[in-house]
Formats: sequence, C-alpha cells, structure tokens
Amino acid sequence: MDEVTLLDDAAVPIGTLPKHEVHTTDTPLHLAFSCHLLDADGRILLTRRALSKQTWPGVWTNSFCGHPRPGEAMLDAVHRRAADELGVRVSQVRTVLPDYRYRAVDASGIVENEICPVHLAVLEGPMDPRPEEVSEWAWASPDDIVQAVQSTPFVFSPWMREQIGLLRSLGAI
Repeated sequence: MDEVTLLDDAAVPIGTLPKHEVHTTDTPLHLAFSCHLLDADGRILLTRRALSKQTWPGVWTNSFCGHPRPGEAMLDAVHRRAADELGVRVSQVRTVLPDYRYRAVDASGIVENEICPVHLAVLEGPMDPRPEEVSEWAWASPDDIVQAVQSTPFVFSPWMREQIGLLRSLGAI
C-alpha cells in the first residue's frame, strides 16, 4: 500500500497516510510532484486523465504526477512514476519549480492540497500508458499549450494551468 508524506506549513514531514485515504474534502497538506516530459523538438507531452480518476477525471494535464513514498528520494519517485504511469524511462530530470504549492477543489468536492515540486525531463523510448491513469495523450509546443490554456482553461487541471504560466515566465519552456 502506497503512503504519502504529510507536511506542516513549513514543509516539514509530520506523518504519513495511505494514499487512498489522503484525498478527501479535507485533504491535509502533503508532498507530491509534477513532471513535464519533453521530446527532441521541445514539445511537451500532455496527458488526459482517465475517466476513472478520483479527481479531475477526463481533464488534460501535465505528463504525469505522483507522490514520493516516505523516505523515497524525489528523483527516484519521478523515475518510478514515469515507468508506472506511462511505461517509459526518462532522462535529464531537473527540478524547475522546487517550491510550487497549490490547493484546488474538484467539482466533486475532493481537495488537492500539495507541496508539489515541478520537474522537466526527456522521454526515452516509446510509451505504454496505463489506461487507468491516462486516457489520451498529445505532444504540443509550449506556445500552443499556453494559448490553449488561455482559451479553454476549464479543459486543463488547475495545477497545469498554473505550472505552464510559471514555467513560461521562468523561460524553462
């Protein structure tokens, strides 16, 4: 059973909870991460969350997300989730938004409340996404993504909308 690390407001670990218990209408602050995969042409992989997902089902988002297990190094967690969710290996992982934090409420009332460092990485090899995680995927240029988020924000996860703007303002994409 996967567990997530609970955090206080200063990002200090204060305990753990089973992953399946953490996301509720009163989700405690916990540690997570987001990763945006790039290809050789500088395009970003967007994924559409499976319709069976508990939160934000069917919305487009960054390449993949996850929660480091208690005691697991962040970069190890990124590699683990890339393989688990998308069936891929990644390289050149770099942390670009180490202090990213957000809180968002899904239409169902489920809350995301995360300190969520954001990473960029390069995709290595073909993908084999798990259908219970990803229903669709597409490669798009950063300019096209920014335009799509501005034109149709409701199609994208709240963290994706924020992250893409921050990544653009930093010149990371």
